Amino acid sequence: MKSLIDQRVLVLGGSSGIGLATAKAAADAGAKVTIASRSQAKLDEALTGLAATARAVVLDTGDEAAIDRFFAEEAPWDHIVISAAQTASGPVRSLPLPDAKQAMESKFWGAYRIAHAAKFSERATLTFITGYLAVRPSATSVLQGAINAALEALARGLALELAPVRVNAVSPGLIDTPLWSKMAEETRQGMFTRVAASLPARVVGTPEDIANAALFLMTTPFATGSTVRVDGGGAIA
Repeated sequence: MKSLIDQRVLVLGGSSGIGLATAKAAADAGAKVTIASRSQAKLDEALTGLAATARAVVLDTGDEAAIDRFFAEEAPWDHIVISAAQTASGPVRSLPLPDAKQAMESKFWGAYRIAHAAKFSERATLTFITGYLAVRPSATSVLQGAINAALEALARGLALELAPVRVNAVSPGLIDTPLWSKMAEETRQGMFTRVAASLPARVVGTPEDIANAALFLMTTPFATGSTVRVDGGGAIA
């Protein structure tokens, strides 16, 4: 496996959840990590748990001009992971169209902008965090499945266009992240218990599970155009 020592790693959405876990794992493996998100306060808090060599930048994946400026001023990256997204959920027939468009804008077009502007080293990697709804649709989350499927298709196409840069996706199932923190504790734990019981793995995932997969893709030179599902068996249950 390829070493991450002194490799430059950028994690979009790196201030919490899956992104932060990926940043920590990369830093622990010796990488020089930069985390990015829209919130300076969250970035400052996240930095306290990272290696002293880590840095943070405020960057909104919806701001094309800011993205272009950022990459123009930075040296090429060895690895970029995109975990930043905010997506509304609900059935197509009841989800307001502006909310649906914003979800696509955030998760798909945000990743697309990064892929369009980023500067990569010769054997770099680009990794999208998607979701298992791409292959296991839900009647109440149709849009999320469509966005995730689009991102995975984008990864496969970019693996050809950007070669030898390697482009892949990690597709999580239900992960215990701060995304669920707005739910009452009892309600949240009840949901996790029910979902875990329905999965072959019998557990709900952690951000570290997804970080492990992201590092595998960074450090495996033969992996490109791939989607790695880490969903506890949710896609087959």
